[in-house]
Amino acid sequence: MMKKTFSFAVLHFAVAFSLAFMLTGDIIFGSLVAMIEPMVNTLAFYFHDRLWNRRRFYRYGLLKPAVKTASFATLHFSVAFAVAYALSGSLVVGGLLALLEPAVNTCVFYFHERAWNKHQSAPLKLHCHHQQMYSCQQGKSPAEAVGHV
Repeated sequence: MMKKTFSFAVLHFAVAFSLAFMLTGDIIFGSLVAMIEPMVNTLAFYFHDRLWNRRRFYRYGLLKPAVKTASFATLHFSVAFAVAYALSGSLVVGGLLALLEPAVNTCVFYFHERAWNKHQSAPLKLHCHHQQMYSCQQGKSPAEAVGHV
């Protein structure tokens, strides 16, 4: 899982620096934003991804990457605003960076998630909730156990 987090971090640093520098023209401010905001969001991404890999969210996250992306976008916006405002002291700069940087990174996250899942050939694990009624623990699917296959 750390390889996935690292690959996203590289993309995130590039986006944060580019946008902060383009908006302010200040290489120091751009560098600070690029170092702090992605670092905090990379840590948030790691725990966000761990949550989505839990049994009850895993299948849903694979089938609905847009929902997983929306939950990360909300987290990302909050972190981006807090960091940008703390560094600039300006609601305008903080607000602009908080709107633009997460929006761009949300698109990056969506395509990163799709590419990562395709690259990993992510198996779709179906968790059987009929273990006692059917023979799922013996390797049979519920359909096989009741003779539908």
